[in-house]
Amino acid sequence: MRGRHANGLPAPFMRKSRLSFEGTMDSNSSKSAELYERAKAVMPGGNTRHTVFRAPFQVYADRGEGCRIIDIDGKSRIDAVGNFTSLIHGYGCEAIKVAAREQLEKGFCFGMATPGEVRLAEILAERLPSVEQVRFCNSGTEAVMNAIKVARAFTGRAKIAKCEGAYHGTYDVVETSQNATPETWGDADSPNSVPTAEGTPQGVLDDVVILPFNNVEVSERILRAKGNDLAGILVDVMPNRAGLVPASREFLEMLRRVSRELGALLIFDEVITFRLGFNGAQGRYGISPDVTALGKIIGGGMPVGAVAGTAEVMSVYDPSKGSPRVQHGGTFSANPMTMVAGIASMEALTPESFEHLDALGDRFQEKATALFDRLGIEAQITGLGSLRRVHFNRAQLSDFRSTVLAGGDGAQKVAALAKALFDEGVIIAANGLVCFSTVMTFDDIDEIVDAFERALAKLG
Repeated sequence: MRGRHANGLPAPFMRKSRLSFEGTMDSNSSKSAELYERAKAVMPGGNTRHTVFRAPFQVYADRGEGCRIIDIDGKSRIDAVGNFTSLIHGYGCEAIKVAAREQLEKGFCFGMATPGEVRLAEILAERLPSVEQVRFCNSGTEAVMNAIKVARAFTGRAKIAKCEGAYHGTYDVVETSQNATPETWGDADSPNSVPTAEGTPQGVLDDVVILPFNNVEVSERILRAKGNDLAGILVDVMPNRAGLVPASREFLEMLRRVSRELGALLIFDEVITFRLGFNGAQGRYGISPDVTALGKIIGGGMPVGAVAGTAEVMSVYDPSKGSPRVQHGGTFSANPMTMVAGIASMEALTPESFEHLDALGDRFQEKATALFDRLGIEAQITGLGSLRRVHFNRAQLSDFRSTVLAGGDGAQKVAALAKALFDEGVIIAANGLVCFSTVMTFDDIDEIVDAFERALAKLG
């Protein structure tokens, strides 16, 4: 491989953090640095998405080609995060571009329904085992918000159960215990409901029941204790921010069984995990939820969200028989640009596409693990399919707490690695998430791993 660090990494990298977060970005005289100075005058911290904030300044994209982003200074980088997993076909998918151009000529939004929303809903209903009807919105956050509204309207109950550490969007109910710490999270057998945003009302926290992910016995006991008040159980079967550790089949089967016994709805957040297979994560596990929240890849790169489920459950939205139990509009919901891009994206996403994505993910895991072993670095990779995450430990990870407790200074090391990789021409998420797109090849994976080796050598 290019850039091989023949002598490996010194022991201090494995034992304590000596990694710098400053001084490795592009020159302060760059166009991006100049633009960031302008941004600071009109945006808080010069930023409008915390997930893309970089110190000492943000780098601004100019265009995308295949699996690469070229910034305004002309530097090209492999995009191994895909706008946070939404760009499953990378940049420049011809089918998506053709569909978008044709729709642009017709009009990009109307105060009317359009044929595209019908076709995209049909595709989603065909692919997801549990889905009969679909309703569109504009983001994954909105999709989860709507899924919770559906559960509350359908059951007449208020409380929602969710797993500790799982991210379900920027909505105060589902942000609860997203960033809990050992100082705040409480006993493992009875986790606290911990606010994420300052000022979250106590009433919001009181309506959220926190479950320990993958702990079948404790979670079932907690659910049964709250059973008469539970509207829904919300779960991401492989929550990224909780470690990208897959749910056990036993855990999901328990959630399905207990939710039915309690009369609560089981909600799958497949905003990210729909990219795990042609039939989504629920198809991969063979478990059918009552409601599914979708987003990201179903919009072909456009802003999108959807809440979907059985016809009985989704009837809470039905306006054809009078005032529905759940009101829902949205100026840009089901806008035709998103719908046609989504149709093109889904039609291009075949079973063979998923075989390719799985192979890319497996190759990365194999090559990166071999690199860590050769360099003597205590690291591991979690995840499935096209979603993988790097951790600087080799502990047995099963849930959010095990991920946090095993991390030590690993989170800082991963963030430093992401920053060093950016300078080496590869973009991953600051928490170590790596995802792959259909336009990538094995050569791209090898180039990513080469960049890992160069970045690790610098950080040593």
